[in-house]
Amino acid sequence: MLRGTLFPVAATLALALFSLPALALPSFAEVRGAHRASDAWLLARDDTPLATLRLDHTVRRLPWTPLREIPATLQRAVLISEDKRFHEHAGVDWQAVAAGAWSKLWHGNTRGASTLSMQLVSLLDSESRRSGRRSILQKLDQTAAALRLERSWNKDQILEAYLNLVSFRGELEGVAAMSRGLFDKWPEGLDEQEAALAASLLRAPNAKPDVVARRACGLLREMQREALCHDIDAVVAVTLGSVLYRPDQTPQLAPHLAVKLLTHPGQRLKSTLDAGLQRFANETLRRHLTALDKRNVHDGAIVVTDNATGEILAWVGSSGNISAAAQVDGVTALRQAGSTLKPFLYGMAFERHDLTAASLIEDAPLALATGNGLYAPQNYEPDYHGWVSARVALAGSLNVPAVKTLVRIGADNFQQGLRQFGFDSLTERGDWYGYSLALGSADISLLSLTNAYRALANQGRWTTLRATRDGTVVPCSRDACGAFTGRARRALSAAASFLVGNILSDRAARAGTFGLESWFSTPYWSAAKTGTSKDMRDNWAAGYSQHYTVAVWVGNASGEAMHDVSGISGAAPVWREVMDWLHRGDDAGRRRVRSVAPKAPAGVVMREIRFEPSAGYRGEPRRHEWFLAGTERSVVRAAQATALARIRYPTQGTVIALDPDIPPQRQSLRLQLTATGEAGWQWRIDNQPAGHADRANHWLPQPGKHRLALLDAENRELDAVEFEVRALHKGR
Repeated sequence: MLRGTLFPVAATLALALFSLPALALPSFAEVRGAHRASDAWLLARDDTPLATLRLDHTVRRLPWTPLREIPATLQRAVLISEDKRFHEHAGVDWQAVAAGAWSKLWHGNTRGASTLSMQLVSLLDSESRRSGRRSILQKLDQTAAALRLERSWNKDQILEAYLNLVSFRGELEGVAAMSRGLFDKWPEGLDEQEAALAASLLRAPNAKPDVVARRACGLLREMQREALCHDIDAVVAVTLGSVLYRPDQTPQLAPHLAVKLLTHPGQRLKSTLDAGLQRFANETLRRHLTALDKRNVHDGAIVVTDNATGEILAWVGSSGNISAAAQVDGVTALRQAGSTLKPFLYGMAFERHDLTAASLIEDAPLALATGNGLYAPQNYEPDYHGWVSARVALAGSLNVPAVKTLVRIGADNFQQGLRQFGFDSLTERGDWYGYSLALGSADISLLSLTNAYRALANQGRWTTLRATRDGTVVPCSRDACGAFTGRARRALSAAASFLVGNILSDRAARAGTFGLESWFSTPYWSAAKTGTSKDMRDNWAAGYSQHYTVAVWVGNASGEAMHDVSGISGAAPVWREVMDWLHRGDDAGRRRVRSVAPKAPAGVVMREIRFEPSAGYRGEPRRHEWFLAGTERSVVRAAQATALARIRYPTQGTVIALDPDIPPQRQSLRLQLTATGEAGWQWRIDNQPAGHADRANHWLPQPGKHRLALLDAENRELDAVEFEVRALHKGR
């Protein structure tokens, strides 16, 4: 009987071997090498996984699992279920073929006599997997291929490949995805009951739980473990009733950067991030935000860079599950800069010789006319300090002196200077932002801010950042991520950058605002600045040491205001903890890093100075001060108000509309200065004399565009603005 059955089968197989095109069979190494997980991985600089991201949504597949990591119980259960004589046949189980009967073999259950080798051939045949073909000739072709497969692959390779390619249930493909998805463990942890359950899914991956339980119990009996059947129904019901794809337990430490960098399934991209620092930064941010919860602070972000290389060492985009908008990347989101732009403003003033660190600026109530009315900046604290040096004004983050400094420089010049520091989000002209640009009204990203401060640390030289070891550029908008592209350039002179860093590291200079002991009073050299935007919506701390730059933002992704949280109480504690971690080392082998004050570059000189008191000014203590060569002095006196006089009204770009119903003489324009002018100062409009500037002066507006200039007694132009007068017609 058996011989009678085997003869036509053998004859037909022989016909197939010679008449059908041979199915191309890859090698085991090729199959394993072509295997791609549905996820991609972002790795730290030491290959530690930092985040996973699913990119193939057609299947759930994890990395290839070697046979040695698959428990013997599961291997045995699969062989009992699918191919009892796997180790005895050469690709075709002739006894199973004979027992199955001809019609059943080719037209019934196609798994009835299919060996693992035959099933693997089908799995390797992408066309077969796609169409689910079951014709006799196709079946014969796969059978012949199984015989060839057994001659080029060994048994362990066949079993390993099968277990990594076969579908178990739903979208779960391969033993690793099955084990994680059904049992929330890796394959090596599967017990006998779980192994039987998994193996019973192979014949019908989407069978109902009661069918799976019955098959699993049958397998357990064959494995002589029938005692495990007593609760199999409940186990199967729970397991299949809550099939979830559990990731490979990679901690999601850098999910926002992963989303930006990972592009294809199976990718394992090595970043520049430090795994230990990334973990610490995440934990520190979450801990501090939890403590600020009652002050309505829920979101934050951190960036850490290496000053010398530009490598990003930490990228924390959000506070994770304590945030209502955890997917928003706070590293690249655009938000108001607050006072974090002041160092660049003063740096430009130093470089232009408009100010020195010892220059005195009056911190007093100020109102500047603009096209939209008066602009009256106020300090964070509701008091004023009178005459203060630029050093104290910057270190103490005083607002009025910053606005007065912007008036001297010009908003357009400041905007262009900020663009040199990589703030590509400042796309409008300076006049569009107005005087508030000095106080950080413009939107910037934390990433751009970090690299701008890094440029200060590098003597004013701006270079790009790196997030990957292979130089892959992070793909996002230039406004938010311009730090990855652009030419290396000098944004500020080394001398002016040195002065800024020296001021930002001066504990005594900031004591009037922050006290001698603040979060920025580090035991190593560092220079730092805080910032808080309008209505306390954004809170920043940015600064650098000799080797690292750290920047922190806290607030709410929704834009909702915080409750009484300043830069020194919100972002600064996080900044300090991260900076300390970078420098202190640990017992695990991370070395301690020293940070010493930079040496003065060429073009910077030190002088001992004293401040001479004057009316309303008590002076600052005698001290040694740094100057750009050529600007040094030994005595500093409070300037008279006339020395600071500039055009107050009309301002640059003012548009004045004449009302036809009002007599012209009632619409005369009063020309105003920010302080009383000196004797001999003159107004000129369109290069024509327009009266004395040291006394009240009115001008009768004429329709058209005009240029107003302020000249001193020697006819030197001190200031100039352009404005427009428009005549309205009756009936409008």
